[in-house]
Amino acid sequence: MTNDTKSKCAIAIDAMGGDFAPHNAVVGAIEAFHEAKDFDLYLVGKTDEIKDVISKNNLNFNSDFIVHADQVIDMHDHPTDTMKKKPNSSMAVGAKLVKTGKAHAFVSAGNTGAMVVNSIFGMGRIKGVSRPTLTAPLPNSNDGFTFLADVGAFVDSKPQHIFEFALLSSILLREIYGIKNPRVGLINVGEEDSKGYKLTSDTAKLLRESDLNFIGNVEGNDIFKGTADLIVCDGFIGNILLKFAESMPSFLKAAIKNYSNKSLANKLRVSPFGFPPTKRAFKESLSKADPDNVGGLPLLGVNGISIIGHGSSSTLAIKNMVLAARKMYNKNLIIKIKEELTRYAEKK
Repeated sequence: MTNDTKSKCAIAIDAMGGDFAPHNAVVGAIEAFHEAKDFDLYLVGKTDEIKDVISKNNLNFNSDFIVHADQVIDMHDHPTDTMKKKPNSSMAVGAKLVKTGKAHAFVSAGNTGAMVVNSIFGMGRIKGVSRPTLTAPLPNSNDGFTFLADVGAFVDSKPQHIFEFALLSSILLREIYGIKNPRVGLINVGEEDSKGYKLTSDTAKLLRESDLNFIGNVEGNDIFKGTADLIVCDGFIGNILLKFAESMPSFLKAAIKNYSNKSLANKLRVSPFGFPPTKRAFKESLSKADPDNVGGLPLLGVNGISIIGHGSSSTLAIKNMVLAARKMYNKNLIIKIKEELTRYAEKK
């Protein structure tokens, strides 16, 4: 389903998805529901377990909006096998709610690969999309975000796929983040056109010939500089970059702690007044990189809103995933993507 005909937003949550399901999924989703108060929420999964979480946490939720699914996809399931082996999983049922028009969005912190597969086959792809993409925001030194696509929906890509990643993600940046004409860079081993290999050179050609604001090749150190608003690459490279970037805050915290613990002099250099303002400022400065605040990542190109979160998602992360799905619906993201792809097809 899409939001072609505007109606009250309805969001389905995979209550069984994630390392701490169903607790975090149920609690986080209901918190979002009570905060926004303007959308319908469906909890998808094992009814008894969902009701148990609601009861133990004294949550206010109408059990009529619990959708039973008696199978659960875990992190060890092979993504492409789940459609046949677990057709009544919470993921499959949740995606079907979007397909049949009962919901506009589906959110899960479960197996990423399985969520990609179930979203594609359950919701279908938007016409003109050959391969959907996962787009991730990474904090940059300009106090904003540099977006990276693809970060692992697929690990191999052709030039046309990467071009579509740029097109889809540019629409996301414009409609959801208010970046009117996103600067698009192509990750490479150098800025020069002669650098790279056939995939990058062929992709660069497609990007140059498009209406996108393509600024050329960028390198790894441009991600945190904010040289581009959007950097595109194949999912293999993108996933490595994302995981590396996500590890940096914990590494920096550990490095500062280790330095501080070596001596009193070091401790005073880190916190000259002997109490934690520096630590607090450091924590707040890295809040943009906190997965809890980011919530989840949109799978762009499927015929509905699909948000995928970390397996370790907290209740706050789940809450933010649900609220992100709500925002995408309210901003007519799916309609905007369809309109843009139609215009692109007409120009070809």
